Amino acid sequence: IEYIYSVYYNKVEYARFTSSLGKFVGFTQYGLKQADYWNNNPSQLALRSTEKERYCLHNIGIWFSNI
Repeated sequence: IEYIYSVYYNKVEYARFTSSLGKFVGFTQYGLKQADYWNNNPSQLALRSTEKERYCLHNIGIWFSNI
């Protein structure tokens, strides 16, 4: 299971958090700056890292039981 949090502006993805990497990755010049800022903020990384357990792992049993 992988948790992905994407950030868009004007229909263009400029940054993404991936739980497999455990950090933000930027895709545009602005996104690179934002990703660097967020990666240096431990509370932001902790928040996104716990989303996998809070959202994904909680609901995976519900989704697979319906198959």
